[in-house]
Amino acid sequence: MPTSVHIPTDLLKAADRRAKALRISRNRLIINALERELTSGSDWSTGFFDELRSVDEEVVDAVDEMLIAVKRARTSKSPRQL
Repeated sequence: MPTSVHIPTDLLKAADRRAKALRISRNRLIINALERELTSGSDWSTGFFDELRSVDEEVVDAVDEMLIAVKRARTSKSPRQL
């Protein structure tokens, strides 16, 4: 199904270069990237942070700091419940 998407010029040029290097169309490159993103298990695994917190107090503090930093760095979406 035809769809219109607005892609920043620099990103589009980079996509074109990558597609050319891979000898595939821009369309195929974008479809591959979307499929990979949607199926690659990009979510945190169940219990990931709990497992890290079970090591020792220093790691617990580092995990908490990392979680805060990840949530603060998200600008396009609200933080996920981790």
